Amino acid sequence: MKKLVCLILVLAMALTLAACGGGSAKMTMGTGGTTGTYYGYGGVLGQYIKNNAGIDVTVVSTDGSKANIQGIAAGDYQLGTVQSDVMAYAWEGTRSFEADGKVDSFRVVAGLYAEAVQLITMDPSIKSVADLAGKSVSIGAPGSGVYFNAVDVLAAAGLTEDDIKAQYQSFGDSTDALKDGKIDAAFIVAGAPTPAITELCTTNDAFLVPIDGAVADAIMASCPFYTVYTIPAGTYPGQDADVQTVTVKATLIVDAKASDDDVYNLTKAIFDNASAIAAENGKGAELSIENATSGMTAPFHPGAAKYFAEKGVNVG
Repeated sequence: MKKLVCLILVLAMALTLAACGGGSAKMTMGTGGTTGTYYGYGGVLGQYIKNNAGIDVTVVSTDGSKANIQGIAAGDYQLGTVQSDVMAYAWEGTRSFEADGKVDSFRVVAGLYAEAVQLITMDPSIKSVADLAGKSVSIGAPGSGVYFNAVDVLAAAGLTEDDIKAQYQSFGDSTDALKDGKIDAAFIVAGAPTPAITELCTTNDAFLVPIDGAVADAIMASCPFYTVYTIPAGTYPGQDADVQTVTVKATLIVDAKASDDDVYNLTKAIFDNASAIAAENGKGAELSIENATSGMTAPFHPGAAKYFAEKGVNVG
């Protein structure tokens, strides 16, 4: 009898532990490099999801957008942070996914924050995108997100790679080359302020060239994942006025097979706690229903769509 009572107590305790979270969902989130925004911000989001949605999120460092999309397809990750344009290439099987083919194993949770297309120069004769003709310009590594963003901007201004002296450099190499006078301008795509640009503007007479007017209109007409964006005055040293540009979005995606309840709960955990998240990471200030739901070219997960519908926005 005593053994039976002990067995019953053990079973009851196991059931109680399961009810308290032992059987909670587990997800792995692919982000980016450990020194980048994706990784740090992903860690904050993961903590709020765990604390408020009961989903145990493990945040891992990865090679970024394409790796995260491929990781979800392979079953290694269930969540990932990606650029909205790279997400569009995956969904359509174009550009950086042309060789690999279309990937449709993910769904959108929400847009998170702007990754601005920033055109930086130290040449006072460059006042518009059109002025890049004949200049030496860094447009990112071949096939990278920056490369395709730069090509889109050039095309909207009636230019091609052949109309400039194209250089294919990273953020750090671009700013070093600008300081050394080896290039005239560089495209950098990242959340503003971007440390590489801040450093350049602190020690040099560097400035941002606007991407606006007819150029911005042409970009958005041909590529719906872009939106307009204002880099506020004072974002960088010496920046006395707002600068208009276009942006893609850092976006949270999820495995299409994830349950509606889990995705609803994790979406709610993020957006119901936007103010608290902003206090921990500056990019949290851009969390809003409007930013979350605009500029997306892949479909939303039904769980996320349910949350946004409750907030008056239909993304279904």
